Amino acid sequence: MAASSLRAQTKVQWYKFSEVQKLQKKQQKPIFVDVYTNWCGPCKMLDAQTFGDARVAEYLNKHFYPVKFNAEGNDTIVFQGKVYINENYDPSRAYSRNATHPFAGYFAVQGGGLAYPTTAYMDADLKHLVQPIQGFLTPQYIEPILKYFGSKAYLNKSFEDFMKDFKPEWN
Repeated sequence: MAASSLRAQTKVQWYKFSEVQKLQKKQQKPIFVDVYTNWCGPCKMLDAQTFGDARVAEYLNKHFYPVKFNAEGNDTIVFQGKVYINENYDPSRAYSRNATHPFAGYFAVQGGGLAYPTTAYMDADLKHLVQPIQGFLTPQYIEPILKYFGSKAYLNKSFEDFMKDFKPEWN
């Protein structure tokens, strides 16, 4: 099968936080988090148009452990020794607005609130949230962001400096 055919079939391999914590013991990678809700229209567009793009999926799978987190879901999250449970979750409202999961606050923009979708980037040690970015992102818009964090350029240069030399490939 041709490489282009394989690439067209590439899908994001999504994980849960519990799985990532185990995977980190075998191979360290930064974490990419898609913070979404079931009722969010832009979240569904992000899934279809951006995460459905084979180039985005291939890059995420290679350079990150991609995690999907329903900010109004009922998953029990154990993170950095603390347990997060959405005690106000209402199963009858699973596909409409529901209670916000307490762990969702971890992805709020500093000095602001939480919007859906939010994509967030975390260090491999799961101790440092590098950056939450709110809103829908096209493959072309997310490319430099993914490559900035995936290449670890963020460790030694500002995003502005990274962008001076960045050459987009996903037109």
